[in-house]
Amino acid sequence: MIEANNLKKIYETKTSRGLFKNEKISVEAVKDVSIRINEGEIIGLLGINGAGKTTTIKMLTTLLSPTYGEYFLDGIDAIKNPRVIKGKINMIAGGERMIYWRLTANENLWYYGQLYGIPNDILKKRIDYLLNLVGLQESKDKKVEEFSKGMKQRLQIARGLINDPSYIFMDEPTLGLDAVVSKELREHVKLLSKENRKGILLTSHYMDEVEELSDYIYVLDKGQIIKQGTVKELSKDVFTKIIYKLTLHNNSGEFKSYMLNNLILKDNTLEIEQEENSYKIISSKNLSLDISKICSSKGAIIKEFYEIVPRLEDTIIKLSKKGA
Repeated sequence: MIEANNLKKIYETKTSRGLFKNEKISVEAVKDVSIRINEGEIIGLLGINGAGKTTTIKMLTTLLSPTYGEYFLDGIDAIKNPRVIKGKINMIAGGERMIYWRLTANENLWYYGQLYGIPNDILKKRIDYLLNLVGLQESKDKKVEEFSKGMKQRLQIARGLINDPSYIFMDEPTLGLDAVVSKELREHVKLLSKENRKGILLTSHYMDEVEELSDYIYVLDKGQIIKQGTVKELSKDVFTKIIYKLTLHNNSGEFKSYMLNNLILKDNTLEIEQEENSYKIISSKNLSLDISKICSSKGAIIKEFYEIVPRLEDTIIKLSKKGA
C-alpha cells in the first residue's frame, strides 16, 4: 500500500527590494496532502491546472523530496529509501514522452530494462510477454518514428511495466488519441488493476475516463485536497438533490398524481417530470424504497429504475467554482 501523510512542498524564491536587498518568499505548492493507494485499485487525482497535481506526483515518484510529511510504500520509508522505491514504481505518460523514436520497440524496452538492472534472460522473456500484451510483437523491430500514436502509447504501457512495478503513475495516458484507441487503452488499464493487481494513480483532463476507471478520487485545489470519495460520494457532497429515472411497462393517467401525493409526505420539495411512461423524480431524500413500494401497490410493472448520478465533470466544475 502507498500511504502518504500530510505531504507539503514549499519553494523558496527571492524577490528584489531595491538595489541591495533581496527578500525570501515561501510558496506552498502542496499543503498537507494525504493519499492512499492499494494494490489492485485505481485512484483518480483531479484538479485544474496549477492545483498541485504535478508536484504531488513528483513527490510520490521520488523525483521531489517533500518539505514535510511522511511517505511509505509497502511499509518502506520512501523519503529515506528513494532508490528502493524506484524499483517498485513506474510511470506511464501521455503523448510521446519517455520513448526514443530512433530506436525500435524492442530496443526501447531493452534500454529501460537494463537501466533497472534486470538480468538479460529474465528481461528477454519479459519483453516478449509485454510486446504480446500490448499487441506490438509483430512491430517490435520497427523504429518508433514509424508508429502511429496508438502504437506509441501501447509501447508506453509496455515500458511502464518493464520493471514489473507494484504501483503505476499514469499521467494523461490517452492524451491525443482517437476514441477507438483510447477505449482499447482503458481496457489495458482495467486489466492491469483488476487482474495484475497493480495499484494505479491516474491523472487526466478527460473526466469520462477518470469516471469510468477510478475506484476512488482525490480532488486538489490550490495545493490541498478539498474533496475525496467515489464518483457517487463526490456528487452527493456537491449536489443536494437526488434524481431518479423510472420507466414503466404499463401506465395510467392517475399514476403520477398518486405517486406525488404519497411521496410529498416524505419530501415536500419533491418534483416529478413525466414523459409518456417515464418519470424523472427529483428529491432531497432517498426515496428509492418508497418509489418501489408505490409501483408495487398500484400494480405498475417497472421497466427500469435507477438513480441518475451527476457526471464527474459537472461535480468538478462546481467544486472549482466553490474554491474560486
